[in-house]
Amino acid sequence: MAEFFYKASDRAGKVVQGSTQAPDQAAVVVQLRKMGYIPIRIDTPGSRRSSVSSWLNINLDLKLLNPFGGVSGKALLAFTQELSTLIRAGLPLDRSLSIIAEVTDHDRLKKVAEDVLRDVRGGRSLSDAFAKHPAVFNKLYVSMIKAGEAGGALDIVFERLTDFLERSQNLKSTVTNAIIYPAVLIVVMGLVVAGLIVFIIPEFVEIFETLDQKLPASTQLLLYVSNVITGYWWLVLLSVLGLYYWYKKYSATEAGRRRLDSTLLRIAIIGDLILKVEVARFARTLGTLINSGVPILQALAIVKDIVGNIVVAASITRIHKEVKEGKGVSAPMRADGVFPPLCVHMLRVGEETGRMEEMLMKVADTYDSEVHNAVKRFVSFLEPALIVTMAVIVIAVIVPIILAIVSMNDVGI
Repeated sequence: MAEFFYKASDRAGKVVQGSTQAPDQAAVVVQLRKMGYIPIRIDTPGSRRSSVSSWLNINLDLKLLNPFGGVSGKALLAFTQELSTLIRAGLPLDRSLSIIAEVTDHDRLKKVAEDVLRDVRGGRSLSDAFAKHPAVFNKLYVSMIKAGEAGGALDIVFERLTDFLERSQNLKSTVTNAIIYPAVLIVVMGLVVAGLIVFIIPEFVEIFETLDQKLPASTQLLLYVSNVITGYWWLVLLSVLGLYYWYKKYSATEAGRRRLDSTLLRIAIIGDLILKVEVARFARTLGTLINSGVPILQALAIVKDIVGNIVVAASITRIHKEVKEGKGVSAPMRADGVFPPLCVHMLRVGEETGRMEEMLMKVADTYDSEVHNAVKRFVSFLEPALIVTMAVIVIAVIVPIILAIVSMNDVGI
């Protein structure tokens, strides 16, 4: 038995919170429903902690994987899950929003929920109220809500949105968690090398300078590098900042972004991983939108704005143009040559059988699985590669010093 903290609502919309003992979250849900409550949030004590890993998971919110810019994917998922639960339980929309504004712990989303509530009570539709906050609710989110309102199926749309966000968050977490360990290794490697160059080598410099002896070329080069870094560290720092500024400016231009994204797709292992991530996002987003009643042309336009790689986005733009002319999706996709053959084949089958939405979801599931496998392969390659690189760099620093010491011994010093 474990202790669970919960927040729930009664049928009148009153929020209650407390804790209970239960074997799992499902049992807590059963308990709350027997008491006549609608579960909003159920947490274990461990899920409340603020750990380094959870901080990294939020702050390494890669543009490649996070289509929502205003809040983290986790926060938006929790917001959508809670609102979906209340709406599916039959609570009025304004009361549901009021409860969300009361129970959410996210300051930004609390203010957004309060603003949306005012707009809804003032006569705006929910989709229009969400559209006022594009940094939180992007075009995909708003379009799905609008389609749900038009079809009278807002509860179903929220359920689909929750599923979409949950799968997107899982995909993001897979890649983010895979990046953490290599990132830590790179930082450690940098600190070790910096420590050797800044603190250890200068000690040997003082010894070598007192000796009237020609040092090996490798030792001279190492001492020169150490002198440059320690004596002109400010210039090195300015150079790094200058390169970063140039990169930001260059990547902000359409030509620069296209060249960088195109280069990324051509890099072994990394390019394959990026393409699979984009295909999974493309298929799941398009399938979710079409399944929610959004017209395919509008859905393609939305998907184009959500994908992170400009080369893939340009391909979707060309496909959109061909679809507008009545040529379907799979044929222009195959002719464009950006999307993998498996994706094209599966979508062609979907068009031929009239099960496009279902096939898009299968494509998304297939490439989600491919991403997981690709990440495992990438990490299994990257970890030993980084360790070997660290060893080579340390050896490149230590060997010249050893050679200099050996040369001193050879002349009897």
